[in-house]
Amino acid sequence: MGVGHRLAVRKNDLIEVMAGKDKGKRGKVLRILPKLDRVLVEKINFVKRHSKPGRLGQRGGILESNVQIVCAKCDRPVRFGRTELADGRSVRVCRECGETMD
Repeated sequence: MGVGHRLAVRKNDLIEVMAGKDKGKRGKVLRILPKLDRVLVEKINFVKRHSKPGRLGQRGGILESNVQIVCAKCDRPVRFGRTELADGRSVRVCRECGETMD
């Protein structure tokens, strides 16, 4: 992953954790960390772990989970696609119900 890598989720998205000790929990994205390929999520994994940094610039273990966006209409974690609107904007669209997510 290089600098400028674009993550699938955005700030204030509602997400659900798909793996790890917090599996099934939902929360709002507070911060995006694209260089680390991580997101900081409200109320999830908020206990700070005291682990030493590893080699190659790794930080101590703070947050590491797989997440998926929750569709407002479906109310479940879904994959999404992109589509272009008539005015030229690109928006995220739920793959299950077709609802726009932006």
